[in-house]
Amino acid sequence: MSNSEGKYTYFITGGGTGGHIYPAVAVADALYTDAETEVIYYIGNPDNLEAEIVGKKGYEFLPVQVHGMPRKFGSALLKWTMQLVIAVLHCWSYINTYKPNAVFGTGGYVSAPILIACRLAKVPYMMHDCDARPGLVTRKLASGASAVSLAFECAKNCISNENIFVNGNPIRPEFKSLTKFEARQAMGLGHKLTICIMGGSQGARSINDAAVEIIKTLSQKYDVQIIFQTGKKNFDRVIEQLLKLYPEYRQDKNIIVKPYFDDMVTVLKASDIAVSRAGSLSLSEICASGIAPVLVPYPHAAADHQRQNAKYMLEQGAAVYLEDNEISEKTLLSAILSLLTDRETLIKVQQSAMKLARYDGVDKIVQQLKNIIQ
Repeated sequence: MSNSEGKYTYFITGGGTGGHIYPAVAVADALYTDAETEVIYYIGNPDNLEAEIVGKKGYEFLPVQVHGMPRKFGSALLKWTMQLVIAVLHCWSYINTYKPNAVFGTGGYVSAPILIACRLAKVPYMMHDCDARPGLVTRKLASGASAVSLAFECAKNCISNENIFVNGNPIRPEFKSLTKFEARQAMGLGHKLTICIMGGSQGARSINDAAVEIIKTLSQKYDVQIIFQTGKKNFDRVIEQLLKLYPEYRQDKNIIVKPYFDDMVTVLKASDIAVSRAGSLSLSEICASGIAPVLVPYPHAAADHQRQNAKYMLEQGAAVYLEDNEISEKTLLSAILSLLTDRETLIKVQQSAMKLARYDGVDKIVQQLKNIIQ
């Protein structure tokens, strides 16, 4: 399907959560600078976060209306099935109009319609799955993919495909180039131990509630800098709690509290310790930043993938682990202090995390994607 000029057209798809979107965008960015790329189109749900992120990037966005599959049989499942069929037909029309040479999808329900359409139209596609246990879409559609990229070696057991590559997650090149000193300077922070508290783009109430209780202690007693991403939905609640517990927090130069950081590269590179959920992309970025994480996996994640991700990190000596139902002011402070007050353990966990970092995932995926073009 390659054109006469030897340049290629790509469809990129992935959406719903940052864990699907950012790896897809990282690959799109790398393809954009490739001399053999003609044009890139991004397929996603116009009502989701991917529309906003891709819009800022300037890629042409091809909308498709699809939502997550209901888990119980009934009218909602029948309605979803009709929606999926319409979305697949919509994607088929995109294929006929723009004639992609290859399609790259990062799994999740948003990528399903175009990957199904590719299978029907015999367009080569490549999938990437970021979790220790691949998601439903990856497990069902991987057999028809020309190549499958995985973040975890153990995920190979769940995939039926002869062309599997363990690449790690595609991450932005700044994770390799930005120094801790530069990151702290950019954030207006001093050069001392720094903790990042985050629950993903939507935040995590259990982490937030425990963290609010100990921020003053961490800053005043241990002189630690805290970067606190609350999530947009939880920001007002956190500020209300914080004002009751520590009314002077705004004057404390050790503390930065925001609902969301657009530039997580700088946030993570400025940090030594992170309190985080266990989404695979977050883990990849934590490892690439050489951070010691305290992981609190989201207990309701599909196929329990966050707990499996976190336990893999724990087995590698690259994390401290807390269950969501265990987290409290006392347990979170204890977990943080196990790193904060034992510099040898802190360095050991950071080094173990760094060993899991893969900085060349994007380059490998781009080459593998180009190799499947017929």
